[in-house]
Amino acid sequence: MDQLTIKVFNSKDLSDDYDVDLAGHISLPLIGEVAAANLTTAQLDAALTDKLGEKYFEHPDVSVGVKKSVGRLVTVDGAVKEAGSFPALGTLSLMQAVALAKGTSEDANPHRVAVFRTIGGTRQAAAFDLVAIRRGQSPDPAVYAGDIIVVDGSSVKALQKKLFQSIPLLAIFGPI
Repeated sequence: MDQLTIKVFNSKDLSDDYDVDLAGHISLPLIGEVAAANLTTAQLDAALTDKLGEKYFEHPDVSVGVKKSVGRLVTVDGAVKEAGSFPALGTLSLMQAVALAKGTSEDANPHRVAVFRTIGGTRQAAAFDLVAIRRGQSPDPAVYAGDIIVVDGSSVKALQKKLFQSIPLLAIFGPI
C-alpha cells in the first residue's frame, strides 16, 4: 500500500506516482503488473529497467523512490500499561513490542501472552510465557508488522487489587 514515484527518462507518460496494491504489485502502462513487495527501490528499478528494455526502450533510465510509506504497525493489547499500535521498523521481538506498550500492568498474567498473525489469509495464534523469556528459558520470538499481541489479565490479581483498594475504606468502619 506504499506509493512509489517512478521516473523514466524521456517518457512523461510512464513517469508518475504509482500505488502498490494489496498483493504487492504496481501496474504500469506498457508492461502491466510488476511485483514490488519485498524489493528495495534499487531492485525494483532494475526489474523495471529490464522489462522496459525487453520491447519498448533501448537502455531505459529508470529511477524509483518511495513517496509515501504506509506504516508497518504491530498492535499490543490486553493487560499492558499503554495499549496501542506501534511502528514495527526493522526486527522486533515480543519483549520489545511489550516494552513499547510500557510493559505489563499490575493485573497482567505474563505467563499467558498470545500473538495473532495472518499467514496465507488464515489467522493463526501462538502462546508465549514472558516470564520464561525474561529468564532466558525460552527464546524471544520475532514480531512482524500486522501482528496483534494480547497480554492476558489475571482475574485473581484484579480481584486482589480491588480488595486492597477497598481495605482503607473498611478501616473507617472499625471500632473506635
